[in-house]
Amino acid sequence: MIIEILNKKGLKTGRKIKFNYNFIYNNINIKTKKHLIYLEIKRFLAAQRQGSHQTKVRSQIQGSNKKIQKQKGSGNARKGDRKNPLFVGGGRIFGPVKRKYNLKLNKKIKKLAIKSLFYEKFINKKIKIIASFPLKEISTKKLIKLLKGLNIFKKKILFITNKRDKKLYFSSRNLKNVKIINIINGINSYDIAKAYYLIIKENSIKYLENMLNKS
Repeated sequence: MIIEILNKKGLKTGRKIKFNYNFIYNNINIKTKKHLIYLEIKRFLAAQRQGSHQTKVRSQIQGSNKKIQKQKGSGNARKGDRKNPLFVGGGRIFGPVKRKYNLKLNKKIKKLAIKSLFYEKFINKKIKIIASFPLKEISTKKLIKLLKGLNIFKKKILFITNKRDKKLYFSSRNLKNVKIINIINGINSYDIAKAYYLIIKENSIKYLENMLNKS
């Protein structure tokens, strides 16, 4: 698996990088791969939910327990106290309660899903490796110039770096179609699947390979 390295102007540098074959390939059939990706993305999105929603049931409403009217003789239906769920301001029947939406998946499935997505991006030529381009200052204009040089400015882009890059992050913050993730905090299937192009810094490849090839 060989990809040419580009410079910040989008031109070929004449250098190439060879991926470890096990880095983006696994011998699994297509249906299984798609299901693994589905499970991992489902797990990731579920983990983003707070689960802090809650409504008060009848026993949690403050108020009098006195019966509103007598049981018989009024000509109306039987009524309890004001905390009855049928009244405005009463408790709620079967309302949402606090819960965790986390789904459990083993590490092997997570990595297989990420490897499968990398493989698809590679086959479709959606991965671009660029030489190191340290930004001397926070500049959205310079980042836009870089993306235009790569001819991918209007596409959804995911930058993968080996460490936190504050200047790159703040330069991209106003660009809706650009997202920065670093290997230290961990990459995820959702961001990879959502991006049209992956831009990986040359000095990040070894870190990425080590992370995905760990048992």
